[in-house]
Amino acid sequence: MASKRYNKLVFFFIVSLSQFLFLSLRVYPGEIKSEDCLMCHESQEPLVDKKLFEASIHGNLECTDCHNDIKEIPHEKPDKVNCSLCHQEVAKEYSEGIHGKARAGGIEDAPSCASCHGSHNIFPKDDPRSLVNPLNIPETCSRCHEDKGITEKHPIPQPEFIEKYRESVHGRGVLMSGLIVSAVCSDCHGAHNIRPKTDKNSTIFKANIPLTCKKCHLGIYNHFEKSTHGRLWKDGDERGPVCTTCHKSHEIKEPSMAGFQLQIPVECSRCHESRAPTYRDTFHGQATSLGFIVAAKCSDCHTAHLNLPANDPLSTIAPGNLIKTCGRCHSGINGKFVSYDPHADPRDKEKSPLLYYTYTFMNWLLISVFGFFGLHMALWLQRSAVAIAKGEVPRHWSSGKYVLRFATPHRITHIAVVISFLGLAATGLPLKYNYTEWARILEGILGGVEVTRYFHRVFAIVTFGYVFFHLGYMLHRILIKRELTLLYGPNSMFPRKRDLIDLYHNIRWFLYLGPRPKLDRWTYWEKFDYFAVFWGIPIIGISGLMLWLPEVFTKILPGSFLNVAMVIHGEEALLAIGFIFTFHFFHTHLRPESFPLDTVIFTGKIPLERFIEERPEEYERLLREGRLDSIIVEQPSQLARTLSTWFGYAALGVGVILIVAIFATFLFHT
Repeated sequence: MASKRYNKLVFFFIVSLSQFLFLSLRVYPGEIKSEDCLMCHESQEPLVDKKLFEASIHGNLECTDCHNDIKEIPHEKPDKVNCSLCHQEVAKEYSEGIHGKARAGGIEDAPSCASCHGSHNIFPKDDPRSLVNPLNIPETCSRCHEDKGITEKHPIPQPEFIEKYRESVHGRGVLMSGLIVSAVCSDCHGAHNIRPKTDKNSTIFKANIPLTCKKCHLGIYNHFEKSTHGRLWKDGDERGPVCTTCHKSHEIKEPSMAGFQLQIPVECSRCHESRAPTYRDTFHGQATSLGFIVAAKCSDCHTAHLNLPANDPLSTIAPGNLIKTCGRCHSGINGKFVSYDPHADPRDKEKSPLLYYTYTFMNWLLISVFGFFGLHMALWLQRSAVAIAKGEVPRHWSSGKYVLRFATPHRITHIAVVISFLGLAATGLPLKYNYTEWARILEGILGGVEVTRYFHRVFAIVTFGYVFFHLGYMLHRILIKRELTLLYGPNSMFPRKRDLIDLYHNIRWFLYLGPRPKLDRWTYWEKFDYFAVFWGIPIIGISGLMLWLPEVFTKILPGSFLNVAMVIHGEEALLAIGFIFTFHFFHTHLRPESFPLDTVIFTGKIPLERFIEERPEEYERLLREGRLDSIIVEQPSQLARTLSTWFGYAALGVGVILIVAIFATFLFHT
């Protein structure tokens, strides 16, 4: 019994003590201080950092100033804080914005005041500790906009734009360089009254974007509003571009960097579609397409933000200002130079008849040559294949006696021709076909336009060199050695009546109407090759020099001749490359009689049996004149054969690759 009474007394004592302690700790209305709250919340959820709170912008307030539904301690879970009690204007803005409307619509994921500003750690936005400090805003906004649980649940932009912003000139300025003047989310979208871009009151509504960007880029805005683009914008014309039309919104690049510069023609062509092709056909357009950043682009001539029509005297492309505009890149120019048309259209007969007729003539020349020799090659190919199958034409020759067909100067000249021609083709074709992937790859392998343009000129100098060497060599033989038969007769490269007869008989042989013609030293197709060089080199060479040294040539010629030179240089080069890599390769290497490679031009020597088979007329003439023994020589050395074979295959391989690329372009890009 005593034990039970003792237990009851202990229990009564404990209950009484607890009630005493509870009543002594209980805080009633009017008495709650922040210190009272922190007795629990410094160690219990929700945790409050006392020092951080006291340093915050609300540190001078009591907890109950915000949590005004708490009347006593301890308390039930408090209601959400109503910030509008103090921040009425901001709350009104928030309620009109996309975040406020979403939250009012019951979307709990929509950000509240605390989502962006914090709760017990709110600091002024110029304080680095603030969640809305410029250095912290990207991270603050990305907490929601990179949360897949939110972005996949609600119809909001996917998080890719956050990464684009981080890599943009604005994002890198803030996040990498710490520039607080660099634009962050709230600078463009606003802080509280954030609206969708379709809302006319939104800071990112198209018509409002220049005003938004103006807050930081005032100088550019002052130019923009005076420009053609700015006038369209002011007039409410939908055609008028605004800042984000050209610079985009989140992925804004540094305008001076290659990634932006090289895309300028692409961006401008989205609106100026009709002007884009004529720009792309110029060296400026071709080189830019291949990554040559210093080539002139739209903004270099028209300016980026103060573009004005040519009839405006303040325009950079006004007639009176062209020398200054073009002179920024081309020093020492005059009035003739600026008659060059940077948007010339060779198909526009009315605007430029000279250019039109030049372009038309070059096209018909190309069609005629390729048409004739294409048919000639096809007929020859089928006839040779049949002749070889029947044993009419041998393909293998004994290693007995050889005949000297080409002297050392001929071989040296031809090696120079091969090297320079392949070099010119490899460095020039990527410009013409700049819009293809193979051209970009080739240009990249060769080092880019800044490298290939110099090599192209070196190969051009080599070309001029071998031309003068050959002319000097021939003149020496004709004038000094008095070898006048080089001007007429079978040893002459000049056309003669016999060439037409050989052509006629060859076609008859192709068509199975007669025997194979007996050919002399030079055939009609070899003469065509020879004079194609002497036709092509002056045409390509002079036009190339005009494009290389435009400031020099326009001291005499009008700038419009540069447009003509561009057409001639490109079309004549295409004709030469196409002819050499197709018909010349066939005539020399790829016809069944000599397939896969003919090294005679490199060794200078041809087997006597082959000489008799292919040049019977010359063989018989040499026999009659008793001169055959004078050209009989030893067979080429093993070293000469090896070097000739490797060099020949290398040159042939390069040519075949390039001609296949050209034909593929015609098939799939036209």
